Amino acid sequence: MSERPPGPRVPVAPAGPLRSASAAELAARAASPQALAAALAARGYIVDDALAMTAFLALRMQRPLFLEGAPGVGKTLLASVLSEVFETRLIRLSCYEGLDLAQAAYEWNYPRQLLALQAHPRQPDAAAPGAAPAGDADPELGDLYRDAFLMRRPLLQAIDAAADRAPVLLIDEIDRADEEFESFLLELLGEFQITIPELGTLRARHRPIVVLTSNRTRDVHDALKRRCLYHWIDYPAFATELEIVRRKVPGLADQLRRRVVAFVQRLRREDLSKLPGVAETVDWAEAISHVAGLAAPSTGSAGGALEPATVDATLGLLLKYHDDIERVRGALAAQLLAESA
Repeated sequence: MSERPPGPRVPVAPAGPLRSASAAELAARAASPQALAAALAARGYIVDDALAMTAFLALRMQRPLFLEGAPGVGKTLLASVLSEVFETRLIRLSCYEGLDLAQAAYEWNYPRQLLALQAHPRQPDAAAPGAAPAGDADPELGDLYRDAFLMRRPLLQAIDAAADRAPVLLIDEIDRADEEFESFLLELLGEFQITIPELGTLRARHRPIVVLTSNRTRDVHDALKRRCLYHWIDYPAFATELEIVRRKVPGLADQLRRRVVAFVQRLRREDLSKLPGVAETVDWAEAISHVAGLAAPSTGSAGGALEPATVDATLGLLLKYHDDIERVRGALAAQLLAESA
């Protein structure tokens, strides 16, 4: 069963230029950085000019987009929203230590291969009386490395030649994977193909839109970064984060929304184990809207002031380490609240 069969059994895309999103789609939704930013904003994702330009160039140049930044700033969400913008499938590969080809790209369905081998009757001895001619043998007997037995994982799904349009491939938290795994990605990100020893080289017909993210827990090799367009996503400016909260938590009153965002922006200047990201800001804003609603049940208004006691009681939505919460709660929270007023 370990012998290599004579030649590939699955379709291999012909050589030539790969196709990504259609020209009409690019013209309509990514005709310019401003048009792309507007398409993303229409789906609730606010980008600054620099990120809009980098994402636009990644689409036009058909290059992977490598995003680094602190957790919670929207790296993963960008890939999801891009799949909505281009109305295509999102394929996600979440990286972790020990990730290998079997989980990331493909593996053979060995139980099915064994069953197929056992289910096929043994060929009679050619010298025995009444033996069937050699030409009557099943031409696929022994060929256990074919498409029916191939289990496609996210990376192979992303370059599936049978797909009718380019998907968005998200390789999430690449810094959590081992350095050896990066070496395998070089072929995929450089040529958009995967070589399977038993089958040959499988190449994409439609070049996927690739987004890689990293929280920078370790440095990613330069060879991988060279194949990508790089962008660092920082914490957003006050106006940008205010607009994000307005879209995500529309029930929060304007004045209270400003207090929430201003407090989070001031909190990020403290020396904490983990600074709150945009995701934490949105969660906290939603929580504050519920608390404010309790203060005015008759009107259902989400207005009201942001009180130190409310901040202390809800710090767990912003900070994820006990030491950080204990340090901020009380006098420092009141001080930061006053400074951000």
